[in-house]
Amino acid sequence: MNAENTVLVSTEGRTGRIVLNRPRALNSLTHPMVRTMTEALTAWEESGTVTQILITGAGERGLCAGGDIRAIHDDAKAGGTASADFWRDEYRLNARIARTPLPYVAFMDGIVMGGGVGVSAHGSVRIVTERSRVAMPETGIGFVPDVGGTHLLGWAPGELGTHLALTGAAVGAADAILCGLADHFVPSARLPELAADLTRADVHEVLPRYTAPAPPGDLAAARAWIDPCYAAGTVEEIVDRLRGHGAPAAKEAAETVLAKSPTSLKVTLAALRRARALETLEQVLVQEYRVSCHGLSSPDLVEGIRAQVIDKDRRPRWSPADLGAVTDAEVERHFAPLRGGLRDLDFGPGPGSRAGQR
Repeated sequence: MNAENTVLVSTEGRTGRIVLNRPRALNSLTHPMVRTMTEALTAWEESGTVTQILITGAGERGLCAGGDIRAIHDDAKAGGTASADFWRDEYRLNARIARTPLPYVAFMDGIVMGGGVGVSAHGSVRIVTERSRVAMPETGIGFVPDVGGTHLLGWAPGELGTHLALTGAAVGAADAILCGLADHFVPSARLPELAADLTRADVHEVLPRYTAPAPPGDLAAARAWIDPCYAAGTVEEIVDRLRGHGAPAAKEAAETVLAKSPTSLKVTLAALRRARALETLEQVLVQEYRVSCHGLSSPDLVEGIRAQVIDKDRRPRWSPADLGAVTDAEVERHFAPLRGGLRDLDFGPGPGSRAGQR
């Protein structure tokens, strides 16, 4: 796979342009794509001529559906470490996006999930449209939100982030803005015109001409049941509160949660709560890297991807199958320092970080 074809990098006027170019795979990220993006950011920051960055996705379906989980499935099944190498560079890119001194404009049009959130929602100018579907759906494939997702969701108002993390639910424009995953709404049809204007002027100069109120969302009103239910200390208690609440949507959320990997649910809740106590995005990414690498040895990751992507039978056989069988020791294992040839994530010097300030 040629990264020069899967990521199109160009300079248009004063704007550095990144186009994720795997439309048949919904622009899912590969390791070479991450490296190409990192190299582009470095070159533009040092250029003295590029004043802002714009990232978009090729095709009509969305910006990016996440990492290449077929490759992760094959690596985990074989007991390899290629995924750990990919995540190391991907998470460093996520932090780099958050701390670049250049305005980083992300067109979060269409599907934006998992790794797609990582290359967009850490930017400084995050634009959603009426077509946006933003999600961190990892618990459904036996994984845990990463790419700084536990940082972003941990800072969402009330317990909205916990709801999104455990259910994997996708949200539209207004709810993405409410949760702090995006900043501005622009109608999808106007994005090409906005992109053209960005070749001639700074984003903060031209953007006000394009923004509009987002169509109403659902989560603001749902906080009446989301906040009290998801404030519980365990996943089991969260499910009990959801089932016991009078709102039909709460009961639906309980069933959605129970369909996910029990191990992933418990590790995700612990990761979110711990992320809230960490000061910077980089610290959260170090934690997420540990969790992700330990997850490679979990049977649920291979099984979840098999059920959702490989065989597409949508009938994962989780191990263990019940929340009560997931021990505290198994949860804690995911947060232990890495050993056996893997080392913890670190970050090189760079511009002052804005991480943790949202």
